[in-house]
Amino acid sequence: MFRRTFWFGTGVAAGVWATTKVNRKLKQLTPDSLAATAANKALDVGTRVRDRAVGFALDVRDNMAQREAELDDALGLNAPVDPELPAPRRRHAIENHHSSNPKHVVDDATAYPTYSYNRNEDH
Repeated sequence: MFRRTFWFGTGVAAGVWATTKVNRKLKQLTPDSLAATAANKALDVGTRVRDRAVGFALDVRDNMAQREAELDDALGLNAPVDPELPAPRRRHAIENHHSSNPKHVVDDATAYPTYSYNRNEDH
């Protein structure tokens, strides 16, 4: 009698276990559950992509600043100013200094034509 009770209990337990497993799987396969699972996975992927994009943008910004500093050093833009040296002079490429400079006075007016290099003028 004990053997029959043991096998009966084992069968009931196996049936309950199998029924709960099948019911869980059926609930996972409902359209609402599938939609919720897909939405959660999409949110996770979106979060990971956003984090990677932000990290990439920060890396680009850091490397850009580093390269700009290297170029400034190569061009001497960050060099300390020596007080004994005169300030650097800038050439004015837009203005025509020949006609206003008394050293270059020429009788012929066509020798140094005065052109306006202002591109904003009406032509």
